[in-house]
Amino acid sequence: MSEFLVQKFFRDGFPDFGELPWEIELNEWSHQDLKLIDIPIGISRHPVLFLKVDEVLYALKELCPGDAKKEFAILNRIAQASLPVVQPVGYVEIGADQKARSVLITRFLEGSMPYRMLFMRPGLEMYHRYLLDAVASLLVQLHLAGFYWGDCSLSNTLFRRDAGTLQAYLVDAETSEFFPNCIPPAMRVHDLQIMEESVTSELMEIYDKGYNPKFEPRIPLNKTGGYISLQYQKLWEQITVDQLIGSDEHYLIQERIRALNDLGFSVGDIEMEATGEGDQVKLHIVVSDRNFHRTQLFDLTGIEAEELQAQKMMNEIQELRAFRSHETNRHISLEEAASLWVENIYHPVTDRLSDVKDQNTTLPELYCQILEHKWYLSEQAFHDVGHFAAVDDFLNWLAKGEKCS
Repeated sequence: MSEFLVQKFFRDGFPDFGELPWEIELNEWSHQDLKLIDIPIGISRHPVLFLKVDEVLYALKELCPGDAKKEFAILNRIAQASLPVVQPVGYVEIGADQKARSVLITRFLEGSMPYRMLFMRPGLEMYHRYLLDAVASLLVQLHLAGFYWGDCSLSNTLFRRDAGTLQAYLVDAETSEFFPNCIPPAMRVHDLQIMEESVTSELMEIYDKGYNPKFEPRIPLNKTGGYISLQYQKLWEQITVDQLIGSDEHYLIQERIRALNDLGFSVGDIEMEATGEGDQVKLHIVVSDRNFHRTQLFDLTGIEAEELQAQKMMNEIQELRAFRSHETNRHISLEEAASLWVENIYHPVTDRLSDVKDQNTTLPELYCQILEHKWYLSEQAFHDVGHFAAVDDFLNWLAKGEKCS
């Protein structure tokens, strides 16, 4: 087998995949004794397989010689920028003749779903309307960081549930480019044009196969790409607009920062430039990533969550902090409140939910479902029923065969 491997590279902490039949093309691996997992995917120009090794699921994509190494490098760069992207694991270069090829290996995103599953699996209809906004948000984040995608489509995206909405992750970076200073406006426009055509045609194909996307009535199926572009422009302007402020209006800087944080964006830099119009200056805020609450939650608790999930959990921690400070008549730090929340609420709740977790749902998402269920029960009871009563009722609800979406 070794004579077939020209070059291989795998990141530390992952298997070396040395026992795989690299001398055989991927589309023939189904005949081998391997743990291949069938996952519905979108349209792909290349053979793709999903392989389980040591109970971890990996995606393998076969490409032309040299292409896997190039895509691994750009995926790694996107990941280092803290953007929503699958985790690059490594690549293999195989052979040197006319059958030469390369294979890119990424770790399958836990708790994620391809877009087709969102339409084919019953109980997920409520998430259809969030799919379009998730794609718009992903493109904004990529462009802010200087990345041109070049092939934005639903097939090249995975979706994770995020506190009742969706977060989109980039899967395919084969055509991506990085612009270290700023992505040219023409490239942003081109990315949107590619996206509009791809997304609309993919959703029309789903409809032709008998699956009816549950978007809002005001968004016709053949206009979905245009809707994403509109949402993209709105979000882009919210983030990048320059604001005029007076010398006595510095409080507006904090207001702007809080507004960006509420959208999930972390602030990387603040620039003020004289306008020549009296005492007014132009305020320009540079954002770094859309992980403000995710980073804050992880630093306090070590819990990895999506942005909206983390925002809900941070709200709980802040509420607990205020309550405990009032109850004990002393200042409670955010770190102390977070520790109390993890030990007395989050872990006891999620420990009871581990048995109902499936491969398409993460524990943070289940926890957020408990928060939603708790709110519903409390509204009915006219008082706060508490987390554990909500867990009991939620598990009984599932045991009766109710579909949790």
